[in-house]
Amino acid sequence: MNEKDFAELAAGHALNALSSEDEQTFVDALAAHQEWDAQLRSDQEVVAFLAEGVADVSPPLTARSEVLRRVAALASGGDPDAPYAEASTPPVPGISAADAALLPPGSREDGTTPDPAPDTNTVQTIARRNWTRGIFALAASFVLLLGLGFGAVLISEQVNKPVSVVALDQIQSAPDAQVASIALDGGGSATVHWSSELGKTVLVSDGLPALAPQEAFEMWFVRGDTPVAAGVFTPGPDGDATAVLNGAMQEGDVIAVTVEPAGGSPTGVPSTDPIIAIPTA
Repeated sequence: MNEKDFAELAAGHALNALSSEDEQTFVDALAAHQEWDAQLRSDQEVVAFLAEGVADVSPPLTARSEVLRRVAALASGGDPDAPYAEASTPPVPGISAADAALLPPGSREDGTTPDPAPDTNTVQTIARRNWTRGIFALAASFVLLLGLGFGAVLISEQVNKPVSVVALDQIQSAPDAQVASIALDGGGSATVHWSSELGKTVLVSDGLPALAPQEAFEMWFVRGDTPVAAGVFTPGPDGDATAVLNGAMQEGDVIAVTVEPAGGSPTGVPSTDPIIAIPTA
């Protein structure tokens, strides 16, 4: 057994949740590895802390009779969740065989109240044990919900990332990632990121000039004297933009951006001089 396996058993032991077989395995492991005792003490301190946070609550006056009715239902094999008026024996959710063993001998098999009835200390012992188990279950559920909540946030963040940002992250993580930048008139900048292995190219820019309502920026791969359309984009209010170029860049291409009618150049070639031209050679 390694220390990780022991830690799982120690947590179950502190919660009184191990089977008899696992309990014996835990005892044997602790005897063979006294240095692991610190793990057990830590788990016991956590359990004690949780138990101390539960305020004392006086049980209702009917608690004793209710417990006795439920014990009788469990002993006779009746439906523990059936309403009392319809059940051949009273309901008994939450009373385990270990709890039933606390009752004195003499319980009848026909489901009637055991004779003699358990004393108040026995009933209170059963009630406290069930209450403590309920607190542990609540704490475990709370931890699980927290984990699911954080997991949902992380998943949501990944799913809702723009395609251009996802592509940029992939390029920057690629072993052959390359980058080229230029400064723009007016103080902005434009940077192209690409990976030949991934076949992806992303343009990141800031400080772009404002566009008229019916205009858009169009990107181009310029190969020698031939421009190849690579998609249109519209920047944000501050002139910032991250856009994926459609198609694969070839060695020596210049990445250019022109101002075109919304939807792109109707002729398939630039209709204005480029405001961005980034050599990649």
